Amino acid sequence: MNYGNIKSYDIADGPGIRVSLFVSGCRHHCKGCFNAETWDFGFGQPYTKETEDQIIGYLGKDYIQGLTVLGGEPFEPENQVEVVKLLKRAKETYPQKDIWCYSGYLYDVDMQEGGKVHTDVTEEMLSYIDVLVDGEFVQEEKDIRLLFRGSRNQRLIMLQNGKDIGRYDEMIKR
Repeated sequence: MNYGNIKSYDIADGPGIRVSLFVSGCRHHCKGCFNAETWDFGFGQPYTKETEDQIIGYLGKDYIQGLTVLGGEPFEPENQVEVVKLLKRAKETYPQKDIWCYSGYLYDVDMQEGGKVHTDVTEEMLSYIDVLVDGEFVQEEKDIRLLFRGSRNQRLIMLQNGKDIGRYDEMIKR
């Protein structure tokens, strides 16, 4: 797996201050994608044990709320084996920190058994994710007023209870 970027201080891709990993490789090719260079599986740098160690180190700072994995596409089958290792280590090392993941694939269709990106590690991967933002970015549904999403079709799903919190932005305003 390759990655395009690591942000040690990110405030755009989930609540609080986060560490974000942008993996390379994506088959969605959404019109208007903000990160189109990561569509190429060969873009960026190879993800190594040293890369993982660096991310775990960044997560150790007290002011970091959690980890976000996005891309590219973390749920491409080619990426899942490395991503699940990172998520497991992050959850075991910092159980108090949350994990968010962005995917253009749909949780209830593509990630379930028999779905187009379901692999032998998909369920484990999902078990470490606290909030999944799913659905492709749709240019025609772009809405800059949304928190943590680019288009209205995308959902925020709390995976530990399966609840769609697509109106999370409204809940925060209360």
